[in-house]
Amino acid sequence: MTSLSTKSIVFHKLIRNVNNYAKRMSSHFIYYPDKERPVDGETTKMNMMQAINNAMDITLKNDPTAVLFGEDVAFGGVFRCALGLQEKYGKDRVFNTPLCEQGIAGFGIGLATAGATAIAEIQFADYIFPAFDQIVNEAAKARYRSGGEYDSGALTVRAPCSAVGHGGLYHSQSPEAFFAHVPGLRVVVPRGPIAAKGLLLACIRERDPCVFLEPKILYRSAAEEVPVEDYTLPLGKAQTLRVGAAATLVGWGTQVHVLLEVADMARDKLGVTCDVIDLQSILPWDEETVCNSVKKTGRCLISHEAPLTSGFGAELAATVQEECFLHLEAPIARVTGWDAPFPHVFEPFYLPDKWRCYQALIQLINY
Repeated sequence: MTSLSTKSIVFHKLIRNVNNYAKRMSSHFIYYPDKERPVDGETTKMNMMQAINNAMDITLKNDPTAVLFGEDVAFGGVFRCALGLQEKYGKDRVFNTPLCEQGIAGFGIGLATAGATAIAEIQFADYIFPAFDQIVNEAAKARYRSGGEYDSGALTVRAPCSAVGHGGLYHSQSPEAFFAHVPGLRVVVPRGPIAAKGLLLACIRERDPCVFLEPKILYRSAAEEVPVEDYTLPLGKAQTLRVGAAATLVGWGTQVHVLLEVADMARDKLGVTCDVIDLQSILPWDEETVCNSVKKTGRCLISHEAPLTSGFGAELAATVQEECFLHLEAPIARVTGWDAPFPHVFEPFYLPDKWRCYQALIQLINY
């Protein structure tokens, strides 16, 4: 019995150590806060959750037709992005829905078509697929099929996406490429609080329906000095966060921070500098900024968390190859998630971390 008891204690210690290691490995990036502000004036420190809350607060305050709804939104939502908004604006404008993503999207389309500003929250982007038909076949096509007589452009669908450290196959997916194939939609992914507020406000006011994907691990990763006033960032426009000569590194969402660290590693270890571009808008995406950068550097590395096959990086690579072929010094590189279901305990091996991206960059430079 003593032997069995000792083995049990050792086993549980081992499991605890494995779990602790997994927790330590759950963050595959270092957060790089934005320091430049898009507008002058008063700022306040916000994390991305608070910045998104602030954008919706501004919308509900200034637009009497604006409505926010989704599963558990009334008490703030799973990630608390709607915290306090029902108390401030009432149950008629901020409210829970049934657990029916198709119904949430369909209801939002109806509201937007009738002239209201609809902000729909899908609790996790992984569960947006039951709403896929409504978003793709109804929201995206309304303006075209009616010959411009009506549209559902006042619809913004928010959804927490991407890896969170312990989400597994149903809570860590990155579905941006599915929606990038659909004319009539806007698809946007922010990298932090300042970008999130400006991009969300732009989406809400955009006259095409928008899918706003929020990398959930960034909600509380770090805070930035976010402008208090109302501001928007242009949709369809990338941001160049670093300027260099050796290679162009392109990402969006969480992966931007991975690539910023890779650029620092390349500078410190290899003595070379890189352009780092945050795409921000997936549909439409900023071909001009990316291609001009690649023509300058001659090398391109694209990284995203979604699987390799038919990931949005494939579209970037195809366009860069067509537009920049005579300027390329090496084949275009993609560092992505694997073509497999998103794992739980093996998440650190699935994600395109700095080491995988850095190795790909070395191969590009040495080609």
